[in-house]
Amino acid sequence: MSRKKPCIKNRVAREVEDAVCAMAIEKPAYGQLRVSNELKKQGIFISPAGVRSVWQRHDLETFKKRLKALEAKRAQENLILTEEQVRAMEKAKQEKEAHGEIETEHPGYLGAQDTFYVGTVKGVGRIYQQTFLDTYSKVAILKLYDRKNALVAADLLNDRVVPFFEKHEIPLLRILTDRGSEYFGNREHHEYQLYLAVENIDHSKTKARSPQSNGICERFHKTVLDEFYRVAFRKKVYSSLEELQKDLDVWLKEYNEVRPHTGRYCYGKTPMQTFLDSLPMTREKMIGYNLQHAA
Repeated sequence: MSRKKPCIKNRVAREVEDAVCAMAIEKPAYGQLRVSNELKKQGIFISPAGVRSVWQRHDLETFKKRLKALEAKRAQENLILTEEQVRAMEKAKQEKEAHGEIETEHPGYLGAQDTFYVGTVKGVGRIYQQTFLDTYSKVAILKLYDRKNALVAADLLNDRVVPFFEKHEIPLLRILTDRGSEYFGNREHHEYQLYLAVENIDHSKTKARSPQSNGICERFHKTVLDEFYRVAFRKKVYSSLEELQKDLDVWLKEYNEVRPHTGRYCYGKTPMQTFLDSLPMTREKMIGYNLQHAA
């Protein structure tokens, strides 16, 4: 089967093609129409369709691909990003998180928090689990409550999460939640928002009306439901929340410290071993982060 050869004479001039590629890196968020208009201001004439053709030849036809090219250029050339390039990369990062695609660089870089309704147990009442996961190491921290509101969401961070990171001398930089009322509200009157502000933890939120986009927590909830709750409730009758919490903590210790994890950065190690092995890298990155913000 023969393929039609491209007609070279129909291609744009080399200098025009170079200008289109350069703008793809310089302004990755611009669409083909805007690139065409911006180049016209510089005396370079190419149609929006022509811009797209150039992008396709250089594998730059999507925003994601143009950002990837920008990241590669920055890594290779120690490129100093413009404000517009930084905004484009931050926007892409937030969109990935909103759709469940999580970018994480080291332990403490991004935590995910969610509420899991365990069920109603006779003699105990309603049971809710506050879940925290370090998205890099997959270390899980859990606590049970008889309600779900902003106060208990903040309590998990204050009682277990922040002390855990302080013990290992690294900060929790950012946290990802859905837009549930326990996580989202007016900062001046919302306990969870106030706590994040006091601890200087940035807050990212998932896409509106898509609570399932906090995928890392959703997958973990299925694991804890199948491996702990469905087994525990068939073996034992619980009379208090504290009794159930005690058994949950035993299971959680095994999950974090004994069971190998297949997560992206775990490579078959346990979550806790992944966390500990990554601490030197984390501290090194934090030194660079602090120097960058002090400059």
